[in-house]
Amino acid sequence: MANIPFNALVAMIAILSFLGVATVIQVVMVKSNPSKDFTELRQRITSWWWIIGLLFIFLGIGTNAAIVFFAFISYLALKEFLSIVSTRQVDRSVVFWAYLCIPLQYYWVSIGWYGLFIIFIPVYMFLFIPMRMVMKGETEGFIKAAGILHWAVMLTVFSVSHIAYLLVLPEKNVSAGGIGLVLYLLFMTQFNDVNQYLWGKSIGKRKIIPKVSPNKTWEGFIGGVVTITLVAGFIAPYLTPLNHLQGFVAGLIISVSGFVGDVVISSVKRDLNIKDCGQLLPGHGGILDRMDSLIYTAPLFFHYIYYLYY
Repeated sequence: MANIPFNALVAMIAILSFLGVATVIQVVMVKSNPSKDFTELRQRITSWWWIIGLLFIFLGIGTNAAIVFFAFISYLALKEFLSIVSTRQVDRSVVFWAYLCIPLQYYWVSIGWYGLFIIFIPVYMFLFIPMRMVMKGETEGFIKAAGILHWAVMLTVFSVSHIAYLLVLPEKNVSAGGIGLVLYLLFMTQFNDVNQYLWGKSIGKRKIIPKVSPNKTWEGFIGGVVTITLVAGFIAPYLTPLNHLQGFVAGLIISVSGFVGDVVISSVKRDLNIKDCGQLLPGHGGILDRMDSLIYTAPLFFHYIYYLYY
């Protein structure tokens, strides 16, 4: 196992403890209300145990193992995205190149080649994919097909790979390291989802985008933003190189962009007339259903940190 920095280890123990408490509460609720169906809640908590367990195992093994883990997540996300959208039969071989960019992108991460990491997909893959499509000689549906593949690779590979790159940044907080950055981003993003949901359920009245996500309200959004901004600012110095003030800004970035990522994927699902992007995670849906907020928070948080300290 890798030598996990002390603050990161404490954070991991705290997250497992929080999940343990949630499990106990779920068991008590089931016993107290035997007539009520808690299947979805049980499935969600069980899925979280698997998700967090696998994440912590790979983080514990070492940086390269964690990078491979996130590369696999990108693969699953890309596969899921391409399974719910329509692609042209003629572009089957082009899709191969979309998958091939995953090991290449994460290789740039593993060697810390920031220059190629940051332009490989937005520039080179952006230019290469339509060139490869043109060679098929089929023009009908060309723009839509190119847009789908570009967007799929940007969302599922480029955005997600920013989480992995946090692991190879030079340590500015030796008590937390790169693992601390990853835990901070992941926890704040998921905590933001939960808080916006709870605030919305408690006091939500005015809907923000009813046609996209009817359950999203201004009260839920603002309550979540305020809560995450304060919490993120408080714990930032323990897991990141950020001071408290910079942590407040990080919390604001994560809470707002997390909301945007959520409703963007909701728009995709409504356009396709589906409830979930997949069934891989019982109680959660698919990988994209769980990664929707991270698709936005990961690159924005990464570049905020990178700008300030690297």
